[in-house]
Amino acid sequence: MPVASNPSSPLAESPPSSLTERRKAETRTDLARTAAALFVERGVRDTRAEDIAREAGVAPRTFYRYFPTKEEAVAPLFAAGARQWVDATRAAPAHLTLAQALVHGTREALTTDDAANAESLEWVRSLLRLAAANPALRSVWNDAYHASETDLAAALADRAGDPESAAALPVRLVAGTAATAVRVAVETWAAGDAPADGPEGPAALAARCITSLSESPWSTT
Repeated sequence: MPVASNPSSPLAESPPSSLTERRKAETRTDLARTAAALFVERGVRDTRAEDIAREAGVAPRTFYRYFPTKEEAVAPLFAAGARQWVDATRAAPAHLTLAQALVHGTREALTTDDAANAESLEWVRSLLRLAAANPALRSVWNDAYHASETDLAAALADRAGDPESAAALPVRLVAGTAATAVRVAVETWAAGDAPADGPEGPAALAARCITSLSESPWSTT
């Protein structure tokens, strides 16, 4: 599920294929973690791109090679969380319906059983609270979810045994609806004070949102 990766833990990214790519990925990850920590500590408005670069130990020009704005620096964190949800949905048991697979993926990605993941959820709560008052940061969050729709559509098409159907309207509609349901659930949790586990946590809320769509034709496909 789409949550920001813990700034103190590795991002769940596909391993780069070359040493240069790995180094670039490490720099990108370090900048993202640093930006998230500074945003939470100082606020987005009082954090400059130069501050992020200095804390990460790189030159400002290096920062701008990776990100056009300071807000974009946390994009890899949001993207990694979204990718986790998509991957868990793709790997859901084959006998599950689409709706059940989406709920399975949500619960896997938003579980608090793992300490690092539980901490990640608290980081995303902090960032989303900041995003509520910062249009640029909110746009980064929304872009991550929009991108996850495309990835989810591909995952659902793969599950259906028809990869080429990922661009078809029905599959895109399912992916978009599911992504919106999870986004609303995570944002609702982030705006309150409920713990990450339990009936008002993001996993439970997301599962509830997806289940509420169970009367739609796609849910029994």
